[in-house]
Amino acid sequence: MNPVKKTYILAIESSCDDTAAAVLENTLVLSNSIASQKIHEQYGGVVPELASRAHQSNIVPVVDQALKKAGIKKEQLSAIAFTSGPGLMGSLLVGTSFAKSLSLGLGIPLIEVHHMQAHILAHFIKGASTKKPEFPFLGLTISGGHTQIVKVKDYFDIEIIGQTLDDAVGEAFDKSAKILGLPYPGGPLVDKYAALGNPLAFPFSIPKVKGLDFSFSGLKTGILYFIQKKTKENTNFIEENLNDICASIQYTIVTILMQKLKKAVKQTGITRVAIGGGVSANSGIREALLATEGTLGWTTYIPKFEYTTDNAAMIGIVGYLKYKNAEFSDLSTVAKARVSF
Repeated sequence: MNPVKKTYILAIESSCDDTAAAVLENTLVLSNSIASQKIHEQYGGVVPELASRAHQSNIVPVVDQALKKAGIKKEQLSAIAFTSGPGLMGSLLVGTSFAKSLSLGLGIPLIEVHHMQAHILAHFIKGASTKKPEFPFLGLTISGGHTQIVKVKDYFDIEIIGQTLDDAVGEAFDKSAKILGLPYPGGPLVDKYAALGNPLAFPFSIPKVKGLDFSFSGLKTGILYFIQKKTKENTNFIEENLNDICASIQYTIVTILMQKLKKAVKQTGITRVAIGGGVSANSGIREALLATEGTLGWTTYIPKFEYTTDNAAMIGIVGYLKYKNAEFSDLSTVAKARVSF
């Protein structure tokens, strides 16, 4: 029996405000290093120019750390995989330029990776979850910048069947948190306080959107008007009802997501559902999805927390799968702020 050839992929992720690098040996993650940018907290959101500058400072030490943690020398690398888009253009340019330079210097293949595709295929990292999805399956990709339902027929045969028409679900969480006076990023705090509150305390309207598409801008506005009205009546309303407000907001958002997922399952007949993206770390979404296994007979796939937020390991697994197919890019490839599958 011939031993499996070892392929070492260095992966780089710089689509937003996290500079990340990972080394994979085939599907096994040897290292997964991330440098987060705290500077954005004081502005209540990511400032693109500051993000790109921080990437320039972080990328060399983060890549160096990833190689050292993996115990791999750069000369052993088989290829360089990097996020080419979508994302913040300035941030993407830093990772793209670095990946190109290193690929050229080492004389090894360059592999561009679609950020949202990586969130879906993160499930195929060795040990990323208790079980790997079987094709075909439905993917719900939810993050600060994206909300999509996709039909995954194969690793690289992915079709968007539903998406947000305006704001992403992560933005809905963060903006709601901002309305409540919570610090950035507010989504995890809404989740934290929601666990202590009554999800039915304050009913919020669910947007009526045709098909499998989403809309969260109206919900955000409804929450804003609700809080303005209540705080005018009682200046301590938020402080006195924070847990219940957060629980009600989270319940509404989870309800919106699950209604669309159930509709997608009914339309496609596919009962295997996987989630990916930063917002998939939300406990309410995870619990609602897991509950369908008992109530609806779905098979659900939920990755470990470290593979939900932006990370380079997910870029690496796509890089490895493309490497096996010899799907390489050349130095003419460019970063793309907006790009479809």
